[in-house]
Amino acid sequence: MLISGDIVGAQAGPLEHDIDARWLMAYSAALGEGDPRCYDTAAPGGVLAHPLFPVCYEWPVSRPIRQIPALRDHFPRLVHAEHDLVVHRPPRQGDRLKTAARIVSAEQRKPGAFVVFRFETRDDRGAPVTTTDFGVLYRSVVLERPGRTQDAALPALPPAPEGVEQMGEIRVAANAAHVYTECARIYNPIHTDIAHARAAGLPGIILHGTATLALSISRALAASGADPAHVRRVQCRFTGMVLMPATLAVLGKRRESSLSFETRGPAGDAVISRGRIELGG
Repeated sequence: MLISGDIVGAQAGPLEHDIDARWLMAYSAALGEGDPRCYDTAAPGGVLAHPLFPVCYEWPVSRPIRQIPALRDHFPRLVHAEHDLVVHRPPRQGDRLKTAARIVSAEQRKPGAFVVFRFETRDDRGAPVTTTDFGVLYRSVVLERPGRTQDAALPALPPAPEGVEQMGEIRVAANAAHVYTECARIYNPIHTDIAHARAAGLPGIILHGTATLALSISRALAASGADPAHVRRVQCRFTGMVLMPATLAVLGKRRESSLSFETRGPAGDAVISRGRIELGG
């Protein structure tokens, strides 16, 4: 089970999407968002996008790049390991966005080959909207040689927060993954098909990592009084799976213009660690 560093530089897209109120509202509804701005179609700027909504328009272009010949057969071993989203400006109702993907880094880690897909999204004028470095781990796969593009200077994840306080609780329903799948338009059978999940070596269907992250962001922002419209960056490491139903705890700490957080599962183990939310004006 080998992956060559020659995958670095592979590209897909761009794919174009129209961002409408229905999609924005459905994503917020899947997360149980109570902020009325998430559903106010009469607001001058349209409905408010959840800070993690970009994963919705990034997913379609992720599929062709994950299916390049060098990676296709390793798909069952892929797990979402790290996430680094930069919001240049929030996506808005009425936007027509183009998203392109490319592989910017591949390195060997103890559990397997770590590959970073970069998603770059621009509006119809060519201005940047969001950039995401989506780190995946191909479990037990060996990388023949590392590779990296010139612009792949990935920032280190923030350290684990100290002196954290309880920020909120997430009650994950048994059907949460099915609801999130349809509302986000992100389909991967390990989240909705128990037979497929078990065939992949999982005990059952698991919640999307991005759903766990989005719910964690919502709780952290609400507890700290921060405005979701001011989120400019989100970083984290995924360190555990979430089976459903479950109750999760979000712990964190606010420091001026940033929030550090982690999310723990029912047994107290971290399912998201080294989380950080940066806020702007």
